Amino acid sequence: MIRGIPTALVAALCAGAFAPAQAQTKKEPFTVERSWQIQRIGAPTLSRDGRTVIAPVTRIAMDEDKSYVDLWIWNAADGSGQRRFTTDAANDGAPTISPDGQYVAFTSQRGDDKAPQLYVMPIGGGEARRLTKLATGVQSPKWFGDGKRLAFVSRVFADLALDQQGKRLDERKDRKMTAMVWDAGPVSAWDQYLDERQFHVFSVAFDSGADGAEPPAIRALTQPSGLQLPRAAVQGTDGHYAISPDGRELAFVADSDPAINVANNDVFTVAIAADGSGGKDPRNLTAGNVAGDGSPLYSPDGRHLSFVQQRIRGFYADKGRLMLRDRVSGATRELFADWDRSAGGLVWARDGRRLYGAIDDAGTVRVYELPLDGAPRKVTGAMSFGGLALADNGTLVALRESFVEPPTLVRLDAKTGAATKLSTINDALLAATDFGTYESVTYTGAKGRDIQMWVNYPPGFDKSKKYPFFMLIHGGPHNAITDGMAFRWNAQVFGSWGYVTAWPNFHGSSGFGQAFADSINPEWAEQPYQDVIKAADWFAAQPWIDKDRMVAGGGSYGGYLTTVILGREHPFKALLAHAAVYNLYTQQAADFSAEPARFGGFWEGDNRAALERNSPHLRAAHFKTPTLVVHGQTDLRVPVNHGLELYHTLLNKGVASRYVYYPNENHWVLKPQNSVFWYQQVKKWFDEHNPPQRVGASVPAAPSSSGAAAAD
Repeated sequence: MIRGIPTALVAALCAGAFAPAQAQTKKEPFTVERSWQIQRIGAPTLSRDGRTVIAPVTRIAMDEDKSYVDLWIWNAADGSGQRRFTTDAANDGAPTISPDGQYVAFTSQRGDDKAPQLYVMPIGGGEARRLTKLATGVQSPKWFGDGKRLAFVSRVFADLALDQQGKRLDERKDRKMTAMVWDAGPVSAWDQYLDERQFHVFSVAFDSGADGAEPPAIRALTQPSGLQLPRAAVQGTDGHYAISPDGRELAFVADSDPAINVANNDVFTVAIAADGSGGKDPRNLTAGNVAGDGSPLYSPDGRHLSFVQQRIRGFYADKGRLMLRDRVSGATRELFADWDRSAGGLVWARDGRRLYGAIDDAGTVRVYELPLDGAPRKVTGAMSFGGLALADNGTLVALRESFVEPPTLVRLDAKTGAATKLSTINDALLAATDFGTYESVTYTGAKGRDIQMWVNYPPGFDKSKKYPFFMLIHGGPHNAITDGMAFRWNAQVFGSWGYVTAWPNFHGSSGFGQAFADSINPEWAEQPYQDVIKAADWFAAQPWIDKDRMVAGGGSYGGYLTTVILGREHPFKALLAHAAVYNLYTQQAADFSAEPARFGGFWEGDNRAALERNSPHLRAAHFKTPTLVVHGQTDLRVPVNHGLELYHTLLNKGVASRYVYYPNENHWVLKPQNSVFWYQQVKKWFDEHNPPQRVGASVPAAPSSSGAAAAD
């Protein structure tokens, strides 16, 4: 049974979105090279009067293998005046508009800067002025309500004055001895080892650096408290702190547990002095909760502080509950306790009576209105929206995207969800591109449960013909594939090769309720495996699929599930295992393993038995399917030994395999030319092991395991 968006309707919508006024010549396929020609719009900032939008835009210089980021500006009403706001050769990011709408603050590494610094520039144009000169750099800037100071985060040596940081960094860069030493966790995060530096919040006066004034008037906000922002926040710190509208209080996230192998992030507040420095007496607002708390936000009137709370320690995909603290009475309450979705992407409305959020919701990121009194209300339906920004007059802007539309700046009607397109920087490229169509379908998966799945069709899809099929297996596992344009694992790129592709949101995926997300813990393998095989069965039954030309692959947890499939019955001719968790014993070396596991260590009886049921390496005797293995050296989320162990196992088993190794990539392949090579290698592998059948040739049976039954 199919339920969802009809293919023909999606095709019509896509044609309407990108059709030019006059007929086009032949369109070009959406190749990986073409995907890198798309200019990528980042999270916007909006002036308080709702007139002006500014956002970072990244363009790729493929011949240089580099990205360039400029700030662009738009009229928020209709998108007019679209132009580059900054044109310096350096990359500019993290824009934020001053409360009076006269200046834009942003980060950039210009001239002799050794790290990104904080700059301000008149919104009407002119020269950028540098506010900081810190060897440790600047990130996540935010204005104080009066516009006289800005806050920012820097990763510093807590035992040194700011003007001494550079000396130690230079000494470490130049020394011959390179050892690092730890007495506690975490040791690493994603792709870097963590030294003793700490993330701290600082403030700087807006007039710093004016008329040659030196040194900059920088004040420490969190250091006096003895607390630091989460050590593993290497992917961003913007959501870890907030400033009250009157500038007298800082809310921030810090670990409150003194244990060397346990983290309990809580929300703290500390007073801010008139000179912009922080107090020494932090107050823990969430001490009673043993799991994580974060994302503090002050309401515009200063009456409330919202934050997001989880209740299950050690489960990163636990429901994010929207909590509200009354700063007058001190009372804290949970909003929407019965709402089975996680709060995220939040912004406050100016009246302080509601928030808006970009919510992971059943395969789509939808905007919801979240009133302080009332029930959540869905604002948007089809397509995904994120990067919300809201002005005092109610103007709401967002980034809209789908499988065939890259992030596009729009203005949203907060009542109806109607979107007015503002950015047009990719329109010509998209109009000249031959996209396929897509739809959402529902099929019956493990335990008879409905499973939502996104299906992407190649350009010119014709149900009277037969197509090869590529099963895409998402990572996480507690992430969903939502209606959006991924630049890694792009289904439309695979469609340009002639493949029908599918992203099933199998058991464990987010956005389908707490019970569904937690249903695979600690049995990681069984239900997702069944969901994928049942999805393959669904496709094999379609007359337009060549059931003898089916392949599958995934990255991270998706790579894990691919190697689970490798050792069990399946219909796939070839597999792709990228950054695959292959050996659950050696995954204890991963960056998140410094803390005790939710269900106990692998040496403990019940957990050891579960690990033996779920670790792919223990079913290596059944490996037969040709498998492409890909891994990056700097991947610390799934260390590179997994790729080598899997590849060497396949070699010793005599199974056709190939190992693609990136010495300069982490958990993802991010560099433009490396990305192009990744797609080329995947296509080459499938061309070799999943070729079209010759007319009149017998059809070989699809390879599978040696008849091993699926685990109970």
